[in-house]
Amino acid sequence: MKNKTKFGALMLLSASIMLSGCSVTTKNDVTESPKPTEGTEAVVDSGPVDIELLGMSSNEADINIIRDQLSKNGFNVKLNVQADYGSFKSQQDAGNFDIALSSWTTVTGNPDYAVRSLFKTGGDYSILADPEIDALIDAAGAQTPAEYTETYKQFEQQLVFDKAYIAPLYNSLKAQAFNKEVLNKDSVRISKSRSLPWEALDFNDTSKRDKDALVLQSTMPTLTSLDPIKGNDGSINIINTNMNVRLVNLTDDDKITSDGSLSYNHAIADGNSEYYFILRDNINFAQIKNKLAVDTGERVGGDDVIFSLDRAKDKNSVPDHRTFTLHEHIQKVELVTDAAALDSVKVSGGSDTVKAALESGLGAPISSLVSDKTQASSKDGKYQVVKLTTTEPFPQVLNYLAHQSAGIVSKKQVESINTYDVAKFDVNKDIPYGDQNTVTEGSAYNNTLYASGPYILSSKNDYEAIFYKNPAYMTGTENEPKIKNIKVRFIKDADSSLAALRSGEIHLYYGVSETKYDVVKGDSKLELQTIPSNGVSYLLFNTKNRPVATSADLRKAVLYSINQDEILAYYSGNKFKAISTLSPLVSTGLELKADAAKVKEFLNAYNTSK
Repeated sequence: MKNKTKFGALMLLSASIMLSGCSVTTKNDVTESPKPTEGTEAVVDSGPVDIELLGMSSNEADINIIRDQLSKNGFNVKLNVQADYGSFKSQQDAGNFDIALSSWTTVTGNPDYAVRSLFKTGGDYSILADPEIDALIDAAGAQTPAEYTETYKQFEQQLVFDKAYIAPLYNSLKAQAFNKEVLNKDSVRISKSRSLPWEALDFNDTSKRDKDALVLQSTMPTLTSLDPIKGNDGSINIINTNMNVRLVNLTDDDKITSDGSLSYNHAIADGNSEYYFILRDNINFAQIKNKLAVDTGERVGGDDVIFSLDRAKDKNSVPDHRTFTLHEHIQKVELVTDAAALDSVKVSGGSDTVKAALESGLGAPISSLVSDKTQASSKDGKYQVVKLTTTEPFPQVLNYLAHQSAGIVSKKQVESINTYDVAKFDVNKDIPYGDQNTVTEGSAYNNTLYASGPYILSSKNDYEAIFYKNPAYMTGTENEPKIKNIKVRFIKDADSSLAALRSGEIHLYYGVSETKYDVVKGDSKLELQTIPSNGVSYLLFNTKNRPVATSADLRKAVLYSINQDEILAYYSGNKFKAISTLSPLVSTGLELKADAAKVKEFLNAYNTSK
């Protein structure tokens, strides 16, 4: 473990500067520290307390730091280190841990996404079931940014300090490095939340666009699903984002925009429960024939939008639906066919009509609205307008519509593939739309994908995945993809990925570790890009069949063992303090400080109660 020596030296330094007797504070000193459990005056010495830490080998440095911090605070740490995410998740699902080294990136740029799936009862990734936590999540979700800070502060107080469901570690930078001798620097975007937009990438030598492949990198050769609603993890987020267009996008600094989306414009009606989108007519679905991308001739239109969002919100639309909670605020999606109706609705917070807002900047104003997508013609003023109604006022719904799970799929194609009975789905014989085996060489290859986005996956193996430009995606506009062929190499090891970038085997490395920044900066042909991310790392406590599941005292003993100052020092200031997954998005003023005295008090309370 090559980082252990560095950490040992760090511990000597950090021990001399640690603050003793610290408690939970806010920047305004308004939050009291949690009180130790009553009746803990008599010290009960039961020896070190066993704790099992689950993590991945790629997080070796963090595992070492956490182990040493816990060990010096009275824990006997057992490590359960897995080689990859798949095996890590299997161990987590089996409950083989007390604390799991977890991370979350809010790829939609809104705070509700940072908590709903993770901590709400029944959330896609939640192992909690706490009605007080649920109520705070729902209350904040219905509030404006001016209102929700206090509610989210209450949420963090409950989640971290009062109940210690998680122990926060740090907030990260987002970083990528690319070969500036190959790629045009101005074409490489780095965004706070959204995945790297492939359509913007371009070579310095534009004559290479049609003959050379752009080579990217990923750590995960096993793809959860190419159906956008069936996966929400690092194996497919960037892939599905670039394969399926959405109604809106995020800017690089997390603002909602129609640029590069299926909509020319969007508008929010007064009351914040009705949302309107005027659709483009210059995107067709692509498909693969003979392992090359071709235009299906089928336009992406309103029927596909309605179908895609209806299935996105319906837990039972597909087996193993993993993103339905992101879209549970969608009540109804429909086409508007009466243009006059748009003139009778005012936009939220303004005096303009929805019709005027949707027409802004269009080449031709709305002359009519059509229900048949083949009849839409923007040059003639004939458009399709989709109206989305939420279950309650919920402006954050737009952020979820920018998420890859809201990608627009072909109604015709998906219905032709998913002919099985969802309730009786048989994994051994039923092949759902987006199954990775249908694009994997050497298996049952039968690529049935229809892509509405700028690229489509042709085939993959354990070495790489091959993508081709959608030949009917906004052709002739600035959003038309520049490069015809993109390859994604599967390289599990971070050091190998960086070596591949330096040798020219890959052209861009997405997700460079802070510990490698100096290496990149020292290579004259490479360019490093960084931006504060929405990614937070934390320890998640087991909620079943382990002592930490029932003892808040034991969880709090772990919590106050975590010294974020030491972690930040190890990463040379390239990490930032965090309280929860909300920290990059909402500043609540709460702060965690290590407190050895409190660790002893809570451990004593735990030992007394056994």
